[in-house]
Amino acid sequence: MTKQSFIRGTMILLAAGILNRILGFIPRMTLPRVIGAEGIGIYQMGWPFLSVILTIITGGIPVAIAKLIAEAEAEKNETRIRSILRISLAITISLSFIFTVVCLLGASWITSHLLTDSRVYYTFLCMSPMIPIIGVSAVYRGYFQGRQNMIPTATSQIMETLIRIVMVLVCSYMMVPYGIEYAAAGAMIGVLAGEIGGLAVLAIHFRWDKKSLAKPPLAQIGTKKTTGRLSNLRRILRISIPITGSKLIGASSYLLESILIAQSLAIAGITTSLATAQYGALQGMIIPIILLPSALTMSLSVSLIPSLSEAAARKDLKTIHMRLHQSLKLALVTGAPFSVLMFVLAEPICKYLYNQPDVSVMLKMMAPIAIFIYFQAPLQSTLQALNKPGAALINTLIGSTVKLILIYWLASKPEMGIHGAVFAINVNIVLVTLLHWNSVVRLLKFRMEGSSFGKIGAAMLLSGVVCYFIMYTPWVSATWIRFVSSLLLGLFSYIFFITVFGLISLKDIGRLLNMGKKIIR
Repeated sequence: MTKQSFIRGTMILLAAGILNRILGFIPRMTLPRVIGAEGIGIYQMGWPFLSVILTIITGGIPVAIAKLIAEAEAEKNETRIRSILRISLAITISLSFIFTVVCLLGASWITSHLLTDSRVYYTFLCMSPMIPIIGVSAVYRGYFQGRQNMIPTATSQIMETLIRIVMVLVCSYMMVPYGIEYAAAGAMIGVLAGEIGGLAVLAIHFRWDKKSLAKPPLAQIGTKKTTGRLSNLRRILRISIPITGSKLIGASSYLLESILIAQSLAIAGITTSLATAQYGALQGMIIPIILLPSALTMSLSVSLIPSLSEAAARKDLKTIHMRLHQSLKLALVTGAPFSVLMFVLAEPICKYLYNQPDVSVMLKMMAPIAIFIYFQAPLQSTLQALNKPGAALINTLIGSTVKLILIYWLASKPEMGIHGAVFAINVNIVLVTLLHWNSVVRLLKFRMEGSSFGKIGAAMLLSGVVCYFIMYTPWVSATWIRFVSSLLLGLFSYIFFITVFGLISLKDIGRLLNMGKKIIR
């Protein structure tokens, strides 16, 4: 069995995460061309309900498994490791069976009453078998993470993504002649195939792992008294239940958001088919574009937690302030150009990615707010690293409550419709970010120089002007040439301005290049 250090394991998962983010965008670009915005809406509408079920089943169990198996392995207690794995699988499989049966039997009522579009029925049926597959996969990933072996998790994620790319497009294309609801169900079958492939890779790694442990020298069975099954069960539940409860708030908010958007659009007089298409455009097209640049800020957040935790253990406030300032500054500097490009080039981006230029209004509304998403991730990681997850949870709950109220109020107005829902989501993003910022400032007495915000704002404005001028000045007749040129020159001009303003230095560039080399390795 291959065991990695914490840094190397993090880099393996980070590299796999970035690769999956890039590969995962391929079906997002091509699927709307196959089944259209309305088909995307049908495809997306069942995910919030499924996410709540998966949160209940897998929310905290993988974390509990990883923690307990790591402790047992430190004691070289293989008997306890096997006990923890068996108990976790028993819990997950039992819950998965119950919820799968409920989903299959209640699919008709759920899709017609909760999801408001009965055409989601076939997609929902195809989605339900994923519950036990994802549940068992989560248990195995927790097992390997406890063993400090991140390769199975990374390879299974990549395999799942590769299979999904092919099967989603093939299955949806084959089902298009039968109707849009069948095409959306075909896309979900492709996702199911990917999950099966990912689980198969984990099962192969697990078999190899068992063989390696069986080879001489034999693994120690444990020098200490092995705790009983009931004790292991209590420890698993003690760790997993609070984590599940915390994640359940976010998943429930996502479900209520999807239900309220559909209900509010119906109140506004928008037909079911149009409301489904608008919801599909928002969740299946716009949100993925907004979140695409967050791969870097999420990697910053991953590396920030152990760094701050170590400094906090030493009570080194100076290092905490320095690391936090570096992370927030880097998140702003790297996220800002994407906000500019998405705002200025919203229409051509939606046209060339999805062949849906009409949805660009939503992208233009969310683009300026995207920078708050990138700024939010390091702040949340800081609260977690400093043992203040409760503050992050309360902030998220406040933001979710405000968002849901605004969705019902604004999206039900005929003059606003789906744009009212987008505005509510924007308010939630800004509010949660500001609340996180307030929590961090009060906790650490932390401050950032106002000049940094001003310089980043100036660089955004100037690069946006360059980007706009190149795109919308008819210096060449081919629109795609102007689009590519505006993307590249807008990005280069932003780098030039932040260098002139002293926001980055050669040392910062060297640090990014070094991070890139580690990821490649």
